[in-house]
Amino acid sequence: MKRDMGSYKMGLCCSDKLRMNRGAPPQDVVTTFVEYTEGRSHMTAEQLCRFLVEVQDETEVLVSDAEKIIERITCERHHITKFLRHTLNLDDFFSFLFSDDLNHPIDSKVHQDMASPLSHYFIYTSHNSYLTGNQINSECSDVPLIKALKRGVRALELDMWPNSTKDDILVLHGWAWTPPVELVKCLRSIKEHAFYASAYPVILTLEDHLTPDLQAKAAEMMKEIFMDMVYFPEAGGLKEFPSPEDLKYKIVISTKPPKGSLRKDKDSESDASGKASSDVSADDEKTEEETSEAKNEEDGFDQESSNLDFLTYSRLITIPSGNAKNGLKEALTIDNGGVRRLSLREQKFKKATEMYGTEVIKFTQKNLLRIYPKATRVNSSNYRPYNGWMYGAQMVAFNMQGYGRALWMMHGMFRGNGGCGYVKKPDFMMNNNLSGEVFNPKAKLPIKKTLKVKVYMGKGWDSGFQRTCFNTWSSPNFYTRVGITGVRGDKVMKKTKKEQKTWEPFWNEEFEFQLTVPELALLRIEVHDYNMPEKDDFSGQTCLPVSELRQGIRSVPLYDRKGERLVSVTLLMRFHFL
Repeated sequence: MKRDMGSYKMGLCCSDKLRMNRGAPPQDVVTTFVEYTEGRSHMTAEQLCRFLVEVQDETEVLVSDAEKIIERITCERHHITKFLRHTLNLDDFFSFLFSDDLNHPIDSKVHQDMASPLSHYFIYTSHNSYLTGNQINSECSDVPLIKALKRGVRALELDMWPNSTKDDILVLHGWAWTPPVELVKCLRSIKEHAFYASAYPVILTLEDHLTPDLQAKAAEMMKEIFMDMVYFPEAGGLKEFPSPEDLKYKIVISTKPPKGSLRKDKDSESDASGKASSDVSADDEKTEEETSEAKNEEDGFDQESSNLDFLTYSRLITIPSGNAKNGLKEALTIDNGGVRRLSLREQKFKKATEMYGTEVIKFTQKNLLRIYPKATRVNSSNYRPYNGWMYGAQMVAFNMQGYGRALWMMHGMFRGNGGCGYVKKPDFMMNNNLSGEVFNPKAKLPIKKTLKVKVYMGKGWDSGFQRTCFNTWSSPNFYTRVGITGVRGDKVMKKTKKEQKTWEPFWNEEFEFQLTVPELALLRIEVHDYNMPEKDDFSGQTCLPVSELRQGIRSVPLYDRKGERLVSVTLLMRFHFL
């Protein structure tokens, strides 16, 4: 089957025995309907309520909720007799189970504790958030910022540089050939869209290549545009991070405290040559003079007014970057009494976990750790985010304009907790045991939970994809891959049989996954069209947090390679925990 931009295009052949009939309900659905209607042809609100409580494990649902579901389904399916119908027939019940809106696979509302410090949460984080494409010569724009915010991303990055006349500020990827965008345009778009998808704080990570005069200008821009949306700490800096709840509808600034003079920036994160980040590279050796300057800057916090009108650039910095005077270990273990953010390129982070895994996790219990892609990812690809999450890294920064399975995992993680952009870390990552030991993601652990996943069927490809005509060598032969990404002992992928020549495949296959750390596991689902001898065609995907799965028979919407919803393309699945 040939694919063009996610759409199937095929050649005409009327003799092809393609099954176009609409799929009948799986036997499990029929059996359940008969059981809860006691053999009758219609399901009442009371019977639907009992099904939702007992099978779907929705223990707080009321009969009135079931009545609203019946009203919604009958209005959609029975336009003429909708006012006379107060029950569901089998097809109505099947339609309800396949409804993305009414029967989604995970909780759609914020439900986790949001009153803990920021360091207790994984944070939806973007890298080089202003780039529209690759890291070398793609255009810089406010459009990717808007898209990221609308998706629920909570941490954005802007690289600030002087313009050619040194009197204004541009956003661009330094040491590359990316046409710039004005800082003021980015800030205005951030303000307008910051809380489109979530009320929880936006963290604005600034990579600063500015002179002191332009730093002052940047501060004035942020004060003028963000006004009372910008959060600034009490004089003296933070001893502990505020909570997402405390910071609702606030914009939080994070960057390195300015020095007395501008150092050369070729070691910055923006450096396309791949050198270490000026934004807290763990291998940087800081001089005594630099350390003293940074301390003096922090001491200056006490002398400045907390009035917004008098805030300087340094006072706007809520989350300062720390220094790594004596290398990686000291960067992870030094405690200056406050809180800070450490940024590591993906290779440096890998080295840190190999050498100081325990220290990494302890660091993230109080401070923020940000990981960003290596410089050789010029096509804006991404690394496996799970490597960061396992060690408690809150800000796993991704190229959101990229593609691929790593990005699907990122989208999947932050579908959790109502898609608000903040996902609470498991308690075992924040608390040491009685002997002071921390969670070890490499340890062999006992099985904690078993997840049973049944893949019934799928539909929507006939309307969700462009279908012109068919032939015998391009008819869809769909199969589904189902698996777990998580700690090493939990990772596995399985797949169904191929369902040949149908746009509504019926697999009816069940898989079992034994999980040692279900709190960190993601359920991966992919559908492909078998296309031998060519490469199988991608036909949809999703990732879902295992800890958020709703038990029972559920509708599972699928997404394209970029993570955009495939209209109408849906799987019917069943989830059950043992």
